[in-house]
Amino acid sequence: MLKFVKHHMDTIAGIEVFPLISLVIFFAFFVGLFIYIARADKKQINEISRIPLDSNADNHELT
Repeated sequence: MLKFVKHHMDTIAGIEVFPLISLVIFFAFFVGLFIYIARADKKQINEISRIPLDSNADNHELT
């Protein structure tokens, strides 16, 4: 099966750039996410993290 796929991938011109593009997109996404988290307001993060534990919140359960 892999031999069949590999043969078709070898016949496509310029296919070697796609893994590089996907790596750059993957890396840029997580670097951007890290920057967003590092710059986020700590008070807002603490408030959001307490939502599941808040006893005043309306709990809508599927029954």
